[in-house]
Amino acid sequence: MSLNNLKPAEGSIKHSKRVGRGAGSGKGGTATRGNKGAKARSGYHQKVGFEGGQMPIYRRLPKFGFKNINRIEYVGINIDTLNGLAEAKNITDFNVDVFKQNGLISGKDRIKILGRGELNKTINVTAHAFSASAKQAIEAKGGVATVIE
Repeated sequence: MSLNNLKPAEGSIKHSKRVGRGAGSGKGGTATRGNKGAKARSGYHQKVGFEGGQMPIYRRLPKFGFKNINRIEYVGINIDTLNGLAEAKNITDFNVDVFKQNGLISGKDRIKILGRGELNKTINVTAHAFSASAKQAIEAKGGVATVIE
């Protein structure tokens, strides 16, 4: 075997259809595009969502809702999660850095402490927001709930 007798595997090369090259080719005239109409012309483009003239679904369905650009998204962290971390890793002061290190938030997430679960230790928590029940649970155990401005 040498470079001069190498050839591709049988059936791996398929030549493109040469259309519009005269009547003798069998694919002249309309160049396999059918007869007349927009689809036979060059530069034809069908609108996205076009359904053949039928009223498209994006116009049949009603509009509803909106996206509030002023909404502040919080990542919710429950009391039982804090309790589990406090017992497992012996953490007493929770802040943004501690939440990031333990994979509870990422980047510039804002934190809201929620009230699900029981608290067995005294902990100090610094977060962007607290639910009333969470703040009550933390302070009932002698901890401090500090809000980040």
